[in-house]
Amino acid sequence: MSDRRVVTRFAPSPTGELHLGHVRSALEGWRAARQSRGRFLLRLEDIDRTRCRDDYAAAIVEDLLWLGLDWDGPVRRQSEHLDDYRGALDRLAAFGVVYPCFCTRREIAAEIAGAGGAPQGEAGPRYPGTCRRLSRVERTARQRRGHDFALRLDVARALALTGPLAWIEEAGGVPRPVAARPEMLGDVVLARKDTPTSYHLAVTVDDALQGVSLVTRGADLAPATHIHRLLQALLGLPTPHYRHHPLLTDAAGRRLAKRDRALTIRAMRAQGLRPADIIARAFAAG
Repeated sequence: MSDRRVVTRFAPSPTGELHLGHVRSALEGWRAARQSRGRFLLRLEDIDRTRCRDDYAAAIVEDLLWLGLDWDGPVRRQSEHLDDYRGALDRLAAFGVVYPCFCTRREIAAEIAGAGGAPQGEAGPRYPGTCRRLSRVERTARQRRGHDFALRLDVARALALTGPLAWIEEAGGVPRPVAARPEMLGDVVLARKDTPTSYHLAVTVDDALQGVSLVTRGADLAPATHIHRLLQALLGLPTPHYRHHPLLTDAAGRRLAKRDRALTIRAMRAQGLRPADIIARAFAAG
C-alpha cells in the first residue's frame, strides 16, 4: 500500500487505561498514515455503557497526546452513531441471515457440556446453533412474550450468499491473501434486544464509513477478521488491508491486559518514563 495514502484508525474501548499493547497498535497505524501522508483516525468503541467511562475516554485522549500522537478530524464515539448500526442490521435481516437467540450463557454452556464439548474455533467454543433450529412461529412467540434475546448471524446461510472470501494481510512486510473462514467462529452475536450492535457489526460499519484502508491491531483480533470480511461482503462494503502485530507480554509471558495496572501508560508516566521510553518498550516484541 506504499503507493497510496493510507487511512488508519486506533479504536480503543474506554473500559480502562491504555497499556503498552494499545500503544503498539496506535503507533503502527499512526506511522503508516503519516509515512504515506494519509490520515490517522481516533475512534472510541463505547457501546458497552455499563463498562465504558468518560474518565477513561478522557485519559486515552490525554495519554495519546502526551505520547506525541495526533489524529485527523473529530473523535468518533460509537455510542453517538447507533442509527448507522441499526441500518446495517436491518439490511442483514432483509437478507435472511439474522435470527434471534434466546439462550443464556448458562444454557449455552450446559448444552456444550452435554454434547461432550463444542467444536473449538480460534475464538473458543462456538455457539451450538440451538436457536437457529427454532421455527419462525416459535421465535415470534418468544419475542412477544418479552424474552430477552440476542441477534445472531447465520454464518452458513450468509456464506451461501457470498461464496468464498479473502482479505490481504500485511503482517511480516509482505502482503498475502488470507482465505476467510468465518464458520470457525460460528454464529456470532450482531446485536442484543436493547443494543443495536455488537463489536463485530459496529467495527465493520465504522471502518467503511470512515474510509479506513488499513486496520492495524493485535494478533488476538485476527480471528475476528473472518467475520468482518463476511459482513463486508454482505453489506457491499470495501475491504481494507489488515496488519495484525504480535502481542506484547509481561515477564510471565501473559498477554498484556487492562487489569495489569502496573503496565498502564499512566503508571509508567508516574514512574518518570518519557514518551520515547514507552514507545521503545511497545516495540520491544515482534
